[in-house]
Amino acid sequence: MAKPRYKSDRKSNRRPPSKPARVQRSHEVEKVDKATADRPARKAPPPRRIHSGPRLPEVTGLILESPPTDDYAVLDSGNGEKLERYGPLIIRRPEGQAIWSPQLDPAAWSKADAEFTGDTDEEGQGRWRFPKKPLPETWPLEFDGIAFFGRFTSFRHTGVFPEQAAHWHALQNAIRNAKIGRPVRVLNLFGYTGLASLVAARAGAEVTHVDASKKAIIWARENQELAGLQDKTIRWICDDAVKFCAREERRNQTYDIILLDPPAYGRGPKGEVWQLFEHLPHMLDLVRALQSDRPLMTVLTAYAIRASHFALHEIMQEVFAGIDGRIESGELVLRHQDSQRTLSTSMFSRFVSADCEL
Repeated sequence: MAKPRYKSDRKSNRRPPSKPARVQRSHEVEKVDKATADRPARKAPPPRRIHSGPRLPEVTGLILESPPTDDYAVLDSGNGEKLERYGPLIIRRPEGQAIWSPQLDPAAWSKADAEFTGDTDEEGQGRWRFPKKPLPETWPLEFDGIAFFGRFTSFRHTGVFPEQAAHWHALQNAIRNAKIGRPVRVLNLFGYTGLASLVAARAGAEVTHVDASKKAIIWARENQELAGLQDKTIRWICDDAVKFCAREERRNQTYDIILLDPPAYGRGPKGEVWQLFEHLPHMLDLVRALQSDRPLMTVLTAYAIRASHFALHEIMQEVFAGIDGRIESGELVLRHQDSQRTLSTSMFSRFVSADCEL
C-alpha cells in the first residue's frame, strides 16, 4: 500500500516511533503563514530541452487496479466519504469523488474506529475522532511482507496510498527481471514515507530516496527499521527534488528506474514554490538526463489535479521520444471489497523500456 517531496503532510522500528510533528502529504497545499509568505518563490524554469526521435508505442486509458488485501480494503464509499479497513482498524474519511450513494447501511459506517472531521477539502486540515476508544497515533501495517507504520495525520492521510501497490508490484518485477549485470539503481523523488523505496531495496536495488520534508524522511527510516531492512542500500536525502536532480546531472549520475509522485502545489525546504503544470516539464527534462544507458522504467503519478491522464501522457511522449520503449497512461483504482464498484484515486503515466519485464 506510498508522494525532494515538497514540504507538506498524499511510494521502521521494533518499538513505536517517537511522536513526530505532523507530516503533510506532498500533493497537498501547505498553509501559508507570514513566515512562508515572505520567502522567495522558485524562479521561472529554464527553457525546455529539445527531445528528438519518433513517438513511442503507447497505451492510453490503462486501468491499474489494486485489489483488497488482509491489510487494506475499501469497504464502501458514497456521499463524499469512503469507509476503509487498515489492518484491524475501520477508518472513515472524506472522498470528494464519491458522488454516488453508499451501498452499505448506516450501521456499517457507524462501526468506524476513527473518523476524520473538520475541513473536508483536499488541502484542508482537520482532526481525527475516535468513537470507540482513543487510539495511538501510529499502528503497524504490512505490504507484501514489508511492515510499516500507518499514522493519523491532520491532513486526513494515513502515510500509505494503497492504490500505489499496482506500481510497487511492477517495480519489484522490473528489478528482479532486469538483466543489466549489476544492481538496478532506483531514484524515488517525492518519496514520502518510503514504501516504494523499501519495495525496491528488498528486490535488490540500490535506492536513492529524496523528499524535502525532514519529518517524512524520519518516518521513512522508521519504516525501514520496522521492516527489518536496515541492511539494504538506501540513501535518504532531504532536499528539493529539482535542485537534487540538477546536481545529479552535473555529477553525471544516472538511474535505471525513476519514480515521481509530485505535488499539485507545494513549497520546498527554502520556500521554493512548486506548481505542477508550470514546473513538471523542466523536472521531466532533468529526469530524462538522468536515464542510464539502459533505462528500465520511469513512473509519474499525479493526485488532486483537475486534468486528464492525457496531459501526463503527452508530456511523457515528448520527453521520452526516441528511447526504445513504450508509454502507458491511465488511472489507479481501488476495487471495493464486496462489490464491483471502483474508486479512482489518481492518474499516472509511465515509460517502460522494451527490455523491461513487469
